[in-house]
Amino acid sequence: MIDPFGRSLNYLRMSVTDRCNLRCQYCMPEEGIASVGHGSILSYEELLRVARVASRLGIRKIRVTGGDPLVRKGIVNFLGQLASLPEKPEITLTTNGLRLAEFAVDLKAAGVNRVNVSLDTLRTDRFERITRRAGLDQVLAGLEAAESAGLGPLKLNMVPMAGINSDEIADFARLTLDRPWDVRFIELMPVSSRLEVGEKQRVPLKTILAELRKLGELETELPTGPHGPAQLFRLPGARGCLGVIPAVSSHFCNECNRLRVTADGRIRPCLFSDQEIDLRSVLRDSADDQPLEELFRQAAAGKPNGHNLKSCGCGPGDRLMQQIGG
Repeated sequence: MIDPFGRSLNYLRMSVTDRCNLRCQYCMPEEGIASVGHGSILSYEELLRVARVASRLGIRKIRVTGGDPLVRKGIVNFLGQLASLPEKPEITLTTNGLRLAEFAVDLKAAGVNRVNVSLDTLRTDRFERITRRAGLDQVLAGLEAAESAGLGPLKLNMVPMAGINSDEIADFARLTLDRPWDVRFIELMPVSSRLEVGEKQRVPLKTILAELRKLGELETELPTGPHGPAQLFRLPGARGCLGVIPAVSSHFCNECNRLRVTADGRIRPCLFSDQEIDLRSVLRDSADDQPLEELFRQAAAGKPNGHNLKSCGCGPGDRLMQQIGG
């Protein structure tokens, strides 16, 4: 699939649930969000059909997201079915890590290539303040289990927030010195005005890079395969890699190669756009895959040239990140 601006779309982010066992400040309100009803969430059979169609159209990487996908019953079997698609797309998974130690070996056996773990602090008190839940020790155990199981290179996603955790940028970067881990620093995105953190807490690209350069000269890394939007670097002699995702201050829209499917069956051509295409109705009305292919082509044709976060400070409308799938 090629969009109107010549970008080849080969990366699908597929959300399997809107449920999560954390309440991160930048993702949802403290009281949480009412979950979509069971009948509105796509079944695994429907999700597999979507993935099969997308793979035939050129998708070569499928990232399974949520909420947290490891809270959905039967997730390992579903991931195994994805990995068995004829086109053999790369299968990755994003999780908060709370249940990763429990599932790591089974995920590897199912055919998952690698996992991303969202982790914003290495300090117990801050973890509980940011996520409004306990569990840092569980996440750290999950990282060890994932590495031991061969789910790598392991990738950590950290969102630096001014006055909250930005003083830990160097601590996260140092993890790559002795570990073959990829650490990504993601600029805080203005998801919703309903949340406790927003634009005032965003740490811009130049500040993140300045903190990283205090540790040594940054060597530029070149991405391989279907990749995300990170600018990649490596500290001298480090086993792992560093990445910075400047979602707002220096957006990556010109290189965007992805589409998103929400857990309730909508295609989103752009994370920060209210434009959505209803897949669920077609999935449930017909066994013919041709209409689904047309919807994916419609999504590709309607993908915008870029978002306007920097100019308008807006987020993805009424949907919070948990409901979109990140």
